[in-house]
Amino acid sequence: MRLPGAVLVLLGCLPGLTAVGALVLCARTAEGPVVQARPAQPAAARSATPHHAAEPRIVPRSAWLDTTTRHSQPPPRYDDKVVAVFVHHTDSPNDYLCADAPRIIRHLYAGQTGARAWDDIGYNFLVDRCGTIYEGRAGGVERAVTGAHTQGFNHRTTGIAAIGTFTAGVPVPRAMTEAIASIAAWKLGLADVDPRATVTLTSSNSLSRYPAGTTASLPALTGHDNGYRTTCPGAALTAELPKIRERAAKLQGRAATGIG
Repeated sequence: MRLPGAVLVLLGCLPGLTAVGALVLCARTAEGPVVQARPAQPAAARSATPHHAAEPRIVPRSAWLDTTTRHSQPPPRYDDKVVAVFVHHTDSPNDYLCADAPRIIRHLYAGQTGARAWDDIGYNFLVDRCGTIYEGRAGGVERAVTGAHTQGFNHRTTGIAAIGTFTAGVPVPRAMTEAIASIAAWKLGLADVDPRATVTLTSSNSLSRYPAGTTASLPALTGHDNGYRTTCPGAALTAELPKIRERAAKLQGRAATGIG
């Protein structure tokens, strides 16, 4: 058998068994590049299915913010994602009619943008005693809007305010806790964060519980008082947080832990 000239040149430059190896290499490369099969990826290394939750019904800002109350404001600011939720109460009366919730939110907005000179209402969402969810701060409910609800920890978080005052002994309506859980499940699910997990946040303001630049390990769904020295969201609502976390995790399709 006569070999092609190019192969003879190659074999002439390589002694013994090396030449045999080169011949095999030439035979393979003549048919194209050799593709080495990758071993099957272990199940543990494969991407897990994200734990998303359905977006709840959210009443838009236009339902409570009228032209006589609206203030001019700068464009919204955004973070890359939401990894934690802070729960608040508005420290306002509890005996309101749910039909009056838009008026109450409008009053809160006027106080925060007026006396406090904020650029917008601080909370990303508000929930009334009947479980109705309202859009708070502008910027888009599906986006990671930077709020003004928890000094030092407004970045990468969402603020949910329960309309009312929930100090020790005050009943917290089931519809309200269900609504809080549904928002938390949806917003945290967008980043595949378990509401029962612990997350790391960095304080941006030394007026918080942590000096600016300090990293803090906090529950992914927590009360305002864990980030700032306050009694908000009240002892009664704070006592409901373990159940709210578990409910939010269930809405994300996660396994229960037996709490609540």
